[in-house]
Amino acid sequence: METIYRFFLPLIFFPLLASCLEKQVYIVHFGEHSGEKGLHEIEETHQSYLYSVKETKEDAQSSLLYSYKHSINGFAAVLTPDEASKLSEMEEVVSVFPTRSRNYSLQTTRSWEFVGLNEEEGLSSGHESNMGREDLLAKASYGKDVIIGVLDSGVWPESASFSDEGMEPIPESKSWKGICQEGVAFNSSHCNRKIIGARYYVKGFEHEKGTVNATEDYLSPRDMDGHGSHTASTAAGRQVPDVAALGGLARGTASGGAPLARLAIYKVCWAIPNQSKADGNLCMFEDILAGIDDAIADGVDIISISIGTSDPVPYEEDYLAVGALHAAKRNILVVCSAGNNGPAPGTLSNPAPWLMTVGASSLDRAFLAPVMLGNGREIMGQTVAPDKLENEMYPLVYAGDAVFPDVPQNSTGQCLPGSLNPDMVKGKIVVCMRGAGRRLDKGLEVKRAGGVGLILGNAEANGNRLSCDPHFLPASAVSYNDATKILEYIRSTENPMATISPAQTVMHYKPAPFMAGFTSQGPNVIDLNILKPDITAPGIQILAAWSEASSPTKLEYDHRIVKYNFDSGTSMACPHVSGAAALLKAIHPDWSVAAIRSALMTTARITNNLDQLIRDEVGNTATPFQYGAGHFQPIKAADPGLIYDASYDDYLLYLCSLGLNKLDSTFKCPEDPPSPVNLNYPSFAIPNLNGTVTITRTVTNVGSSNSKYYFSVKPPPGVHVKASPSILFFDHIGQKQSFSITVSPKDFGPIAKRSAYGFGFYTWTDGFYRVRSPMAVYLP
Repeated sequence: METIYRFFLPLIFFPLLASCLEKQVYIVHFGEHSGEKGLHEIEETHQSYLYSVKETKEDAQSSLLYSYKHSINGFAAVLTPDEASKLSEMEEVVSVFPTRSRNYSLQTTRSWEFVGLNEEEGLSSGHESNMGREDLLAKASYGKDVIIGVLDSGVWPESASFSDEGMEPIPESKSWKGICQEGVAFNSSHCNRKIIGARYYVKGFEHEKGTVNATEDYLSPRDMDGHGSHTASTAAGRQVPDVAALGGLARGTASGGAPLARLAIYKVCWAIPNQSKADGNLCMFEDILAGIDDAIADGVDIISISIGTSDPVPYEEDYLAVGALHAAKRNILVVCSAGNNGPAPGTLSNPAPWLMTVGASSLDRAFLAPVMLGNGREIMGQTVAPDKLENEMYPLVYAGDAVFPDVPQNSTGQCLPGSLNPDMVKGKIVVCMRGAGRRLDKGLEVKRAGGVGLILGNAEANGNRLSCDPHFLPASAVSYNDATKILEYIRSTENPMATISPAQTVMHYKPAPFMAGFTSQGPNVIDLNILKPDITAPGIQILAAWSEASSPTKLEYDHRIVKYNFDSGTSMACPHVSGAAALLKAIHPDWSVAAIRSALMTTARITNNLDQLIRDEVGNTATPFQYGAGHFQPIKAADPGLIYDASYDDYLLYLCSLGLNKLDSTFKCPEDPPSPVNLNYPSFAIPNLNGTVTITRTVTNVGSSNSKYYFSVKPPPGVHVKASPSILFFDHIGQKQSFSITVSPKDFGPIAKRSAYGFGFYTWTDGFYRVRSPMAVYLP
């Protein structure tokens, strides 16, 4: 009888088990709230929909993860496909989508100086702002009382970057409604006049991955990763003097872009169980949407989200975009990272036109660590490794000549774990090549085998972009060409020698900026008529606050603790723009989110500090599919001359043109909506120029009361572009003028390419202001 039970129990419960396995989290979206119901009534309404498809009331109640009841009208619940299908057929329901198939992941002493914000240096071009560089922070009161909501991995509140010393209470006029949610290692005392709110959202994550492991993350707003503290301090960290990275590099004053802005923390990203933090975090759709819903209701002014997907997501399924649309209705700008999936085309995240999408580029700072060879030749490398060699020469060996015999031939030079023979490495500097395995693990392997230093050579595919890592021994990274030269030297002598000089922080490095190879690129495959990204900002080796529960590398074997750390990614670029947007919000509190975006875009710079066009990391000329309108310049953005404005209704009309007419049930699409290319955006893209295309735009005067602007254009090769009218007259501030741009193919010259995108710019100028917009045109 016992044997029968053992065989039959699985058969009896198999249908139930299969049903459970089918269940997953769905987001059910109703569009806008009617405004007639209180919060409790809204949640009861959401529950009633679940009651209609669930077998019991208990099942309905337990299945509800979030009721979005502030600005967003919808809920997240655990449903079977059949239950989701039934809900989708109900008239009031706008959309029902599963979340499991697509989820998000996480994607500064010098950077603000580089863009000219903190001192009388940095990049400059075109007009100097009416206010002058030194006056921008003062005019914006350092962002005082602007509230930036940061959706990320939490915050390390003890960091000096989040001190509230000397800050005044939040003025009653702000109507701040946020809370300081308590949890593990975080209580109400960790909020202050700087961090004015903190919440965490874990229901979606725990449904997917189980209960948060206390050794991997805090079940609270506290940051165990470092990413959230880094982005928050980049946007709005206090000015902290004498800050440096591990080993004393990049010493200076750390500051956010808006150092007196308030911060509201919304923890939506969590450590993935049983995985290294170095592999990234997981941010669930439903948790992000709950964070956005609360941020809007709490009263933030800017939302900064350094989060993206691995693949582009259609607008109607992209709940970060859906939440941001609700934010735009309430004039809250949402700034997002473009993603780290470059350099492949068509990879960028967050392409919706009501979002500000930010790519990543370099600073003019380098950490030079020259390699001196025994023949007297100096090879320039870079590093942020804190350890130093003695001032002497050491034996030099190529890893491929110092491996155990059983190491596969195709990986002999890559210093993979366990590959190096200590008898051949001890006391030597080892040349390892990039390829398979983590860069930091290569240094650990050299150290394990008794090596004293590491020269990390780029593979050919890595080109000239050097990755500076905090290795556990003296190290320097060199380009592929320089690595080849070092290997040639090793082959040329019986006793190759070398030494690695300690790293030095070098400012005004040229050329800068250049585009990061990892930054995700356009075209915007969700809608080819919208050129994305919008802009680029510093995102390589940014120094900012860090979690003291993490380490510089986030690797499990790294037990070093730092207060400030380098990090790279579009995640680091995004809060630069969020901080700049907060300053613009402080100076121009009545500007729309579109106006702030326009000001940042039309004043951006497209040249580097050599006055050449911005390049990519291998030296090719970059394009607007990498940098959008260019490298942001906050000072000029505060006084842009003209702006391209757009309202919430304009975005709904744009969605109508794409056939998406249900995101706001209170809005009725016209029978003949305008073309998507006619959204009043500070750039444009034409995905297939077969004939003549006419685009309309409207600009608003925010510069001089009496002014005359002239049109000029640098069109893509093989394309003719003209404007009508070509001169715009203004006689008062706030006046609007419309114009049309006609784009057509022309005779092809030697530089015009068919079946490819070409790029250009058009500009309105009155002799003082230069209002520039990028264009991308595909010639079939």
